[in-house]
Amino acid sequence: MKRRSFLSTLGAAASAAVLGAPAMAQDLTEVSLRLKWLPQAQFVGFYMAKEKGYYAEEGLDLTINPGGPNLLTENLVATGSDTFGLSGGTDSVFAAVEKGLPITCIGIAHQETPFVFVSKADGPVQEIADFRDADITTWFTGANYVLFGMLAANGLDRSAMSIQPQQVSVTPFVDGQVDVVTATRYNEYYTLMTRVGEDNLKRFVPEDYGVSFPRDTLIVGNDFAAENPELVQGFVRASVKGWLDTFADKEAAIDLILSEAPTLERPHQEFMLDEIEKIMLAGAAAEDGLFAIDMDAVSSAHQILVDYEVLGGPIDLEAAFDSQFVDAIPAAERLPQ
Repeated sequence: MKRRSFLSTLGAAASAAVLGAPAMAQDLTEVSLRLKWLPQAQFVGFYMAKEKGYYAEEGLDLTINPGGPNLLTENLVATGSDTFGLSGGTDSVFAAVEKGLPITCIGIAHQETPFVFVSKADGPVQEIADFRDADITTWFTGANYVLFGMLAANGLDRSAMSIQPQQVSVTPFVDGQVDVVTATRYNEYYTLMTRVGEDNLKRFVPEDYGVSFPRDTLIVGNDFAAENPELVQGFVRASVKGWLDTFADKEAAIDLILSEAPTLERPHQEFMLDEIEKIMLAGAAAEDGLFAIDMDAVSSAHQILVDYEVLGGPIDLEAAFDSQFVDAIPAAERLPQ
């Protein structure tokens, strides 16, 4: 190398060091995160972590892939199509492991059941005992087991009740054709509030009736976790930082998710993020921090599905849920300051 070229190169490297920039780009490992649905505030913490460069700091070149109605996150992670996934919940993890899919849950986002069952404040259903004679709709994709468990825990025989599959629209409930409708706290409930009015609604929260189904579970493929534990640790650490930043600056977070999905309505996304924050910092996470795995809650949900023979039998919960990556981050660093 000619002396002038050598000195120029040396000078550039020195300038980069002074400015705090790396002299050459870090080699990043390409990974992906598959969401359970399309971009919305429910997932914005992951987008925030990517926007702020937290994944890159952990050596990860992360692609966030949206979910959809015909995509099963567990299958995509199990086959290696995606590295990480945000799957349906503890119930979907149970089902996947029972089928022999090589996945493990490494964190739980929603510490409380996101489903609520809603009646009208002036309607015939004022307490859970009134469910006996009510027209009820629910989703037979997991929410039904929450409902069944809640009824059983309160001594109600669902076999004698009118429980029908719920459609996408909540119009039948609004029009009075249905007495009890199922809603997620952050989505359909917002629609019910805008169409019926919050004062005209009565919510039945599963946790108030002895049932809890933690949902939005972080999963990883078993082979990848075994071969790259440091990258899994980095993914969890970066994700926690992204969510903490999200809760610290919700306006910026909503701006970010609207840039990803411009057709979303800001007021709805703001409501959604407020509800998501409550769910993510509830239960064990109130003290243990974001993505805590509460094995008591997991075991309770598992037992309900075993009792209802949704599962063929008990699964190995210790193998299916691995808290080492979350636990390696001090609780104080997983809680808002």
